[in-house]
Amino acid sequence: MAAKTTKRMNQTVLVTGGAGFIGAATTKALIDRGDRVVMIDNFNDYYDPSLKEDRLKIFLKGYKKSAKCQNGYVLYRGDIRDAKLLDKIFKKEKIDKVVHLAAMAGVRSSLLDPGLYVDVNIVATTILLDLAVKYKIKNFVYASSSSVYGNNTKVPFSETDPVDTPISPYAATKKADELIAHVYSHIHKLPTTGLRFFTVYGPWGRPDMALFMFTKNILEGKAINVFNHGKMSRNFTYVDDIVAGVLTTLDADLPYGLMNIGGDKEETLLRFIEVIEENTGKKAKRRLMPMQPGDVKTTVADIRQLRKLGWKPTTRIEKGIKSFVEWYRGYYKVQ
Repeated sequence: MAAKTTKRMNQTVLVTGGAGFIGAATTKALIDRGDRVVMIDNFNDYYDPSLKEDRLKIFLKGYKKSAKCQNGYVLYRGDIRDAKLLDKIFKKEKIDKVVHLAAMAGVRSSLLDPGLYVDVNIVATTILLDLAVKYKIKNFVYASSSSVYGNNTKVPFSETDPVDTPISPYAATKKADELIAHVYSHIHKLPTTGLRFFTVYGPWGRPDMALFMFTKNILEGKAINVFNHGKMSRNFTYVDDIVAGVLTTLDADLPYGLMNIGGDKEETLLRFIEVIEENTGKKAKRRLMPMQPGDVKTTVADIRQLRKLGWKPTTRIEKGIKSFVEWYRGYYKVQ
């Protein structure tokens, strides 16, 4: 699962959301190359917490739910809105760099409780940035999202495009994070890099994501909802490529950066479904639906900025979806 890297940094990295889909894979990659990782995660019930526990059992050597410090990592079970706990962690663990991945995720869920998204995604991020300044952190890499582009019609999406018209609370919180990070880089000279993730997928993914829901329903013979009548496209980005990009920017120590990280091929939603069908051996029962509020028709990434740092995506959906379906069948014991 983890990104391939031979660089050994021997530093201490704080990973927020360390039990999450991207967080767990990033943690493993950091440990594998010789870094010490301090994780914080509140194991909330946005989706089944047992999936988070199981990720760590697979990704982290010797992981036990009750254990705290071993084999190159420390796990804190807590909330990133807890400023006192975070201050304790920074002080005690001697953090060198931060990978901030913890957030309330999901465009559609943000429409139901926007206040929670503001609290977790903006307020907590500001607390972390304050502590990063206080403890002289060498680099602060954080997760943004392709959703900040909203209904932009110019493709591919470039970091220089205007992103002043988000169409969901989730997108607005991610745009806000970018603005706040820029302030901290400008005023406090804190190195920050925001990565705009484009449709991340792969084994151990979240149950609310399209690949997971499609695979589950197809295998169970249930219909899948195909929004905008299938007239959608994405730069699907395999989780290993995402992790490689996170590590690349973490090592670059840029004074300030804001970059797209996405696959290098635009894929239609219908082709995405076809590949799932090929790997499950079953045809999907498609329920054609109108566009959902907050969703966008197309997200295509201009990834030239990140490529300049030596990163490139390597996994096509044919390989990535195959890996996911194999994982899903094994994890859920589905024939």
